[in-house]
Amino acid sequence: MNGRGHPAESAGGYAAPMEFSIRTGTADDALCIAALATQTFLDTYANDGVRADLAREVFALCSTSAFEAQLREPQTVFLLATRGALLLGFAQLHLGLRTAGYTAHAGCEIVRLYVQPNQKRRGIGRALMDAAHQRSRAQGAATTWLTAWAENHRARAFYKAIGYQDVGELPYVWEDQSYENRVFVRAL
Repeated sequence: MNGRGHPAESAGGYAAPMEFSIRTGTADDALCIAALATQTFLDTYANDGVRADLAREVFALCSTSAFEAQLREPQTVFLLATRGALLLGFAQLHLGLRTAGYTAHAGCEIVRLYVQPNQKRRGIGRALMDAAHQRSRAQGAATTWLTAWAENHRARAFYKAIGYQDVGELPYVWEDQSYENRVFVRAL
């Protein structure tokens, strides 16, 4: 699948459209996925600096070995946005039907949507989500769902703009700290 980003207004004006492709990730992609995930994770969650618990979390969740294991899971698919050999973003999709937190909604879960910080607002996230929706429909899912940190206002606005509805809270717990995540659901 090929994508072409659309000009998008940003703080500095309009971002230039760009060409990129969407493809399914393989075990060979684990290293680049881990690097992009670490970069994006810290850009999102470490705005005020890095605490020890946050450092432990990013190294546990975003290690190359963690992604190698996830890439081998039969129900997990990584959709990669690439330009040549460059990884620009990815969506991690769990194809099995799961319940969306404490809600009554069930569907395929979009576990992560990460776009390199300097590549945002160029159509990459939307193209990855479109590809995730297509894969979910092909699995017979009627909905997709995801969670977003309550303080990630940019992501929450993006999900609402592409048709997701906020249907409740699902706390995320790491090292005895609880963080508010919002559950978003979209009918396919």
